[in-house]
Order: sequence, then structure tokens, then C-alpha cells
Amino acid sequence: MHAGDGNVHTNIPVHSDNYGMLQQADRIVDRIMALASSLDGAISGEHGIGLTKLQYMEEEKLTAFARYKQQVDPQGWFNRGKLIAGADLEMAYTPSLRLLEQEAIILEESELGTLNDEIKHCLRCGKCKPVCMTHIPRANLLYSPRNKILATGLIVEAFLYEEQTRRGISIQHFAEMNDVADHCTVCHKCENPCPVNIDFGDVTTLMRKILVDRGKKRRSIGTAAAMTFLNITHPTAIRWMRKGMAEWGFKGLNLGYALVAKAGLMKPKDQPPKATTGNPKPQTLMVEMLQKPIRVEPPKQTLRDALKLDDANSVPILRNPSKDTEESDAVFYFPWCGSERLYSEIGMATLAMLCELGAETVLPPGYLCCGYPQTAAGLHARGRQITTENRVLFHRIANTLNYMDIKTVLVSCGTCMDQLLQYKFEKIFPGCRLLDIHEYMMEKGVSLDGTLATEYLYHDPCHTPIKQYDPQQVASSLMGKPVLLSDRCCGEAGTLGTSRPDIANQLRYSKLEELNKGIDILLKRHQGTRPEIKLLTSCPACQQGLSRYTDETKLKPEYHCCPINIHENSSLD
Repeated sequence: MHAGDGNVHTNIPVHSDNYGMLQQADRIVDRIMALASSLDGAISGEHGIGLTKLQYMEEEKLTAFARYKQQVDPQGWFNRGKLIAGADLEMAYTPSLRLLEQEAIILEESELGTLNDEIKHCLRCGKCKPVCMTHIPRANLLYSPRNKILATGLIVEAFLYEEQTRRGISIQHFAEMNDVADHCTVCHKCENPCPVNIDFGDVTTLMRKILVDRGKKRRSIGTAAAMTFLNITHPTAIRWMRKGMAEWGFKGLNLGYALVAKAGLMKPKDQPPKATTGNPKPQTLMVEMLQKPIRVEPPKQTLRDALKLDDANSVPILRNPSKDTEESDAVFYFPWCGSERLYSEIGMATLAMLCELGAETVLPPGYLCCGYPQTAAGLHARGRQITTENRVLFHRIANTLNYMDIKTVLVSCGTCMDQLLQYKFEKIFPGCRLLDIHEYMMEKGVSLDGTLATEYLYHDPCHTPIKQYDPQQVASSLMGKPVLLSDRCCGEAGTLGTSRPDIANQLRYSKLEELNKGIDILLKRHQGTRPEIKLLTSCPACQQGLSRYTDETKLKPEYHCCPINIHENSSLD
């Protein structure tokens, strides 16, 4: 470049993970500098001297430069130590091919390479922005997937630079990575509109894994308590943690909400939440936690307590003798922690419906977790361990019950569905399929009387468990009439509601708008008279999250299959 004015400036595009290309580029630089010198050109022209061109400078010119720099910068503030004979170049920051070669080694031998590969094809088109749950224009514009990809790329560069120059990794970079990783619900919705198929949910879980592995993940009491609750399997320990977290914890939060409201400390409902950049202060999180109550009452017993089936050494099989025939389906039901440990009425309703439909239902033994919450939180080793142990256990169950010919595996939770899709159930129960309970009920012709005046809003979870059919179609079929879809995340998002309530309240601000829009549409259908409106969902955690809007919308959320009354669970007697 600039051959006409005697200057030379090399700008050679390379793949920094390709050693051969890097070495070839080095040889090209040699040829360019030799050619420039032979034409009486100036290596010191253009942008000055970087690390790439330093080795080609004549000694007398470097000496003259050192004398001049001593005159104008005697204390050495400007580029300290650079271009001085015998100087240590650790503080130099100009990229060079040699630094890129070091970068290639670091990328190859660390998870930074994987992280870089996940995002490097981003076109910055912004098609991900409308579907991103944490992109809320009036509350926070910074955390769309496109912006988070840009931030992640800069963080990777910062890590690489500090590794190259041996300065040691700055704690600030880990704080920035925590900030980006916190602003994601891991809903995976950004992948669908992305022209190069980047799933920032996967990028987020990888960043969380990197942070956990290096002991730099931001700690949260709420997340730690949730992980402990999901990891324990002893029935007595589960009962006590459930009482402390759900019963006492919910009551304590609601009491705090009432006190804050009485003291006049509630934030105005019509004002968007503040932006959430950076590390939040504990007092800020406490105030944000008390902005919304939880208006859902967990049952007094877990599913296994209610059924007296908490033995980890036996495999329960439930059937209704009056409905069971030789043609009955044999199904394997994985209830998930939300339907089993917390909201047991969901698991009970699912089992009751299966018995009513004449199915023989196999439950796994003891209290199990699918492993998704651990993986999403960055605890990959624990998530993988749970997944492996469960798959081995299910193979043993399949071998023992091979006479039942199980062809359907059912779930009642979207995150379980996402995790169980990786279990390869088609190899455990040959020829089987993985369905949500609502899809199964629709296939069996279950439906309410569509002539009822009740109207329905359906909240499809971020992790929708309904994969084989359109979720809104399934809901409409079961209710016997068109069901209105309510978009956006409820704000619970796994442990986000407790670990980062400030971010969750941004999501809730957006969700409340969507709920009010849905209510207005349904009211217009009835010419201003308010019909009975039910808010449905197919996720136990979303049922909890949606209950936070009950005071403002008068909508009481219900898990989808629970409103279908089937003789007060008589089929489970």
C-alpha cells in the first residue's frame, strides 16, 4: 500500500488458527520489506513502526528515534519501553503476526477457541433483536444477541492480548463476561432468524462454564439454593428444603412486598425499569426482588409423598384397572422437579389423565433431575454426570420392562424436553417418541366444550415442551376454541428471577404489556364486558412466574392440563 509515495504498510488477512497461513504471511512480509527497501522506500512511513516492522528498521534510525524520544518524553510515558534498544516489549500493544501465532495456540488449547468459533460468523444484521427476551427497547437496549456477540468478541480479544503479553488476566474481563452471560434466558429463540445459525443460548452456557471452571462465576444465594434443591435426592432433605424455599420463602417474599408497598417504596408501574449494566449491588437486588409478589400456593406434599412412591429401589407402574386393556399404551413419564418436588398437582393431573385414558404409566424410581438446570448454570460436569446416570438407569428400566413395549416417553416441562432430547430415547426404548403431555392428550382427542364463555390466553414457555405440533394449535384443540397467544418471557427463566431480579423485572415489564394487550383483545370480542379469562401455560416454572402478574391483571395462571377435571383424580385411587 502507498507504493506511490514511498511508504509501505502491510495488511495481510489471515486465519489466526492456521499455522501454515501465518508462516506464509511472515514470508510475504519479508518479501514486501525487501522490495520496499530496494526501491528506496521508507519502512518507517504510513502508521509508524509496529511489532511487525520493527525487525526491519535500520539501527541508525532506531538510535535517532531514541534520542528524539528522550527529548520530548524524558519520563517515558508514551508507549513505555517500545522501540528502545534492548527494551522489554511486554507492554507493547500493536498486533503482529507473531502475536497472532501465539493467539492461534491459545485458541486451539483453550475454550476461548470454541467460544470464538460460536460467534465469529455473525453478520451483525440484527435479525435476532425482535425475538430476544432481554432486548427491551424502553428498559435495556444493550443486550440483544448482536450486541452481546460484539461484546463477547471484545472479551475474547482482551483475554488473548493479556495471555500474549503475560500480564495476567484482569478480573474486570471476568466481570464483563458475567454481565453478558447474566443477560440471557437461554431460550434459543435467536437461532431461528439468524442467517448463520448462531444460538446465543449455547454461547451463554459456554461462557458460564468457562466462568465456573475458573472460579469466576458471580455467586448468587438464590441460584446456589436452587441447585442444592435440584441436586439432593433424599426424600427427607427434599421435604425440608421445599418447606424452607417454597412455603416459608414465598410467604417471606410476599410479606416483604406488602411492607415495601405500605411504606410507599414501590417503583411506579408505568415507568420502565432501569438499565442493568455492570455488577449489581446487593441492596439493589433486594429491592428488585420485592417488586413483585408470588401468588401461587405450592401443595403441601411432593408428588411422590402423595403417592407414597419415594423408594429409589423400585419402579412404579400406574394403571386404571377399569380402563386398562390389551390395546392400552405403555408410556414412560418423566415428571421433572417442578411437577414432582414443587407443584405436585401438575404431576398428579398428568398421571390422572393418563390413567383416565387407559395408559399404563411407568415412573422412574426416586427423585431425579434431568440435568438441564445444572448445564444452563455453567455446571457442565454435574449436568453431564446427571445425564449419564439417568441414561444408564433408563436402559436398566427398559431391559427389565421390555415386555411392556414402551413407545411413548412423556414430559410436563420444556427444559426437561430440551435435555431429554439429548438422551437418545430411541435407543433406550426402541421405536419410541418423546412428547409433551398436551400433545399426547390432543392425539387422544381430549377436549373441553368450546361453547363455554371462558376465554383463554396461552403463554408458550421460552423452552416450549410442545415440539411436534404448533403450541397454539395444541392449546386451542384442548380448550375446544381458539386460544390467544401471549408472547414474551414471564421473567422467571430458571433461576434468573432470584439471581438477577433486576433483569427479570425488565422482562416482566415487557410481559405485563403483552398480557394487557391480550386482555384488551379479548374484551373487544365481548364488547367491553369482561368474560372469565384464564391464563394457561405448559411449564411449571412459568406458572410460578405468571402468578406475579395476578395482582395487576386479575389473571390466575393455570398449568394447561390441570383445568380439565377428571373426577377429582378418582383414577389414581
